[in-house]
Amino acid sequence: MIKRWILGAALLLTLAVTAGAAPLPPGKWWRRPEFAEELSLTNDQQTRLDMIFRLAANELIDLRADAEKKSIALRSELDQQQLNRENIRKLAHELSDTQGKLFERELMMLIDMRGVLKDEQWGRLRAQIDHDRPHQKKRE
Repeated sequence: MIKRWILGAALLLTLAVTAGAAPLPPGKWWRRPEFAEELSLTNDQQTRLDMIFRLAANELIDLRADAEKKSIALRSELDQQQLNRENIRKLAHELSDTQGKLFERELMMLIDMRGVLKDEQWGRLRAQIDHDRPHQKKRE
């Protein structure tokens, strides 16, 4: 019973943090013709977005890998016959901390990217994202 509750809590934590990640399409969305044309991005804006992405990429890769490793370690600990409550708490804290750092880095990249876009471009991007994700609640 307790084991199921802890596993459920760990999975919910993982889903909650990843669902709250920056609301941008994956990858170099500004280089995709449909986004570049819809937003009327200039070459200078695309170059600046490339630079922001490059500066964040290695750190984001490392943080995602670290979060995945910590998630695997937590799941492994939860699969043990005898649960070690302190070890599970420690692993959960480490996972939560790493996911928080990942969210913060993604958010800082989003802020930097938002600074490159004009207000009307940002509005069109948000509208496109909201349109592509109809299953999620729209937030303001």
